[in-house]
Amino acid sequence: MRKLYIIGIGAGNPEHVTVQAIKAMNKADVFFLLNKGESKDDLVRLRKEICERYIDDPSYRTVEIADPVRDPATPSYTSRVEEWHERRAVLYEEAIAANVGEEECGAVLVWGDPMLYDSTIRVFDRMIARGNISFDYEVIPGITSVQALAAAHKIVLNGIGESVVVTTGRRLADGQFNSAENIVVMLDGSCSFKDFPDAESDIYWGAYVGTDKEILLTGKLGEIAEHIEVARNEARERNGWIMDVYLLRRSQ
Repeated sequence: MRKLYIIGIGAGNPEHVTVQAIKAMNKADVFFLLNKGESKDDLVRLRKEICERYIDDPSYRTVEIADPVRDPATPSYTSRVEEWHERRAVLYEEAIAANVGEEECGAVLVWGDPMLYDSTIRVFDRMIARGNISFDYEVIPGITSVQALAAAHKIVLNGIGESVVVTTGRRLADGQFNSAENIVVMLDGSCSFKDFPDAESDIYWGAYVGTDKEILLTGKLGEIAEHIEVARNEARERNGWIMDVYLLRRSQ
């Protein structure tokens, strides 16, 4: 039976790749790379560089898959994402059937860790449920941008005995976590921190964490929010894409 690996490769620094991930990469015959368009070529290039750095046998193959876009005409966010996952499942299914033999191994290299705000596991489960292709798969964990952010700022995410909420910018904007002690926010394309009600909160923000483009900013939210937004917009314009993450810590 075909074997597939879903491999977490860290937040952008090639040295984030674990020994377990390197061993799995060296078992793979073919790597599937989602191409998100010309503006995000860096993400494909970095994956290829990681393969070149850690794989001993250069006979492995790479297959690029054009990532489908979410349909903005679908009003429900959940339905929009579900449809997107289904389209990804079809594309992966076709690519695996065409490029991975029954006795071969394939792999997908996932930014950060596959368990945190990534769709690959869900997409693979969809393929299995569809029943058109048979394979076994294994998940290899990786360092997340959350871990990389905390290390870069030299902080602990939680205070003593406190909890941590990990959410998205869209959910932060809903206001339901306004009373949380420590809030890690990912996938925030709208700088939702600007409307957080506690201006005295500390914010620890990072973009491209772990890469040579890394930007780190920290301070009281009310004093630095505008500066972060400007820096974020400039970086996105300069690079064509941005990945950022931040921690909000409520004032005591």
